[in-house]
Amino acid sequence: MKSVLDFQKFKEQGHRISMVTCYDSTSAKIVSASRIDCILVGDSLAMTMHGHDTTLAATPELMALHVEAVRRGAPNKFIVGDMPFLAHRGSLDRTMEAVRVIMKAGAQAVKIEGVDGAEDVISYVVQSGVPVMGHLGLTPQSVHQFGGFKVQATESNAAEILLAQAKKLEACGVFAMVFECVPHEVATYVTSKLHVPTIGIGAGNGCSGQVLVMQDLLGLNADFQPKFVRKYLDGFTQFKEAFDRFDSDVKSGEFPSGKESY
Repeated sequence: MKSVLDFQKFKEQGHRISMVTCYDSTSAKIVSASRIDCILVGDSLAMTMHGHDTTLAATPELMALHVEAVRRGAPNKFIVGDMPFLAHRGSLDRTMEAVRVIMKAGAQAVKIEGVDGAEDVISYVVQSGVPVMGHLGLTPQSVHQFGGFKVQATESNAAEILLAQAKKLEACGVFAMVFECVPHEVATYVTSKLHVPTIGIGAGNGCSGQVLVMQDLLGLNADFQPKFVRKYLDGFTQFKEAFDRFDSDVKSGEFPSGKESY
């Protein structure tokens, strides 16, 4: 099993980090058998697993439920659990309770979106013995503030702004950070100025690694094709065809056969 210490080694050795989201035990078993470095149980599960339009519906308890399922399926993978909407923006007691719930469910680290105004909280979580992964650029929990899911860090001084935020996260003690939907030149520049690794999603190949939502890379969402997603499988079509074959075999009487009956 990889540990939080491996992330720094990966950057120093030039080992690019592969990370995928995962939300259930069955999928986790498949990821566990793969060469993927680590799993993110992201609050994107509110959208991918529960059908919401944004990630805002996720709660610490819901995150813990999915973290537990993933841990059962992938007992030997490094698992990061998302801190959901406003979980780190209330009282410190409330923040630490959310951290406790997610970590006791089986995560080895939590991911926290943003940094401005949350520096003391992030530092406190780290000093409490909990590894924290940061998240900058498009932070989906701020979707309403951004006016939608849009590319960030496009201003003329964007690189310096992102670098300043990333340096704040480093000072807080994060072991890695996600850059989401920022120009690749900006992500590459900032990554080169940091000690900790960066993991990109829609941030180009200058980051220390990449993360994709499992349903996206497997092509399970037929109508969702953002520029940064590469589909490694036409899962929607293949799953649909399997269901249709089952339907045909049932209606024709071919299933179950004698060998498939007691």
